Amino acid sequence: MSQVHKLHHRPLGESAPVPTWPKAAVRIGFGVIFAIDAFFKWRIGFHRTFVTVVKEAGEGQPSWLHWWFKFWLDTVSPHHHVWAYSIAAIETLIALALILGFARKTTYIVTALVSLGIWGVAEGFGGPYTSTSTDIGAAVMYAVVAISLLVLSLQCGRSRYSVDYYIEKKVSWWHWVAEVGAPHHPAPVVRTPTPATPQPSSASTVT
Repeated sequence: MSQVHKLHHRPLGESAPVPTWPKAAVRIGFGVIFAIDAFFKWRIGFHRTFVTVVKEAGEGQPSWLHWWFKFWLDTVSPHHHVWAYSIAAIETLIALALILGFARKTTYIVTALVSLGIWGVAEGFGGPYTSTSTDIGAAVMYAVVAISLLVLSLQCGRSRYSVDYYIEKKVSWWHWVAEVGAPHHPAPVVRTPTPATPQPSSASTVT
């Protein structure tokens, strides 16, 4: 029977299975973008200007945000190389996890938090906002994509195009690291008993 014929004869109320490859394609593409960002973070220019970036992010901000940027400037200044290399390493690990599909739920949450951290410190919440402002910064959109992938995981379930898919076959508790929602246990197959075949009568036939 052809695939089209099967679709037309699907029982009423039964929805078509949701393909997981589009979600995997978005995840991998997002990982490639993060890998490019990580590449720039490993360059020496980023480490040399890291403190300057944090300092400039706080310039022109509202007075009620001065304490926030002063806190981060005082925190990163003494060991700015450690902070710069740490950010580069974290973004590299996120990129690899996204591309390979490793610990997806945890990776999406960490990605959203890291992106919001970059947006709130290095990008200065996208501000300061003036009459010439044109956007709210890029990092916050990374957080939106990560949260969207988290929601898609709840809808689409496990992804065959991920390392998690194969780990979950071996490690039962890995579901809580990789998936959103409770584990899915397939319903037991109920076998309909086969009717017994009538046996011929043992009585002798009349001749």
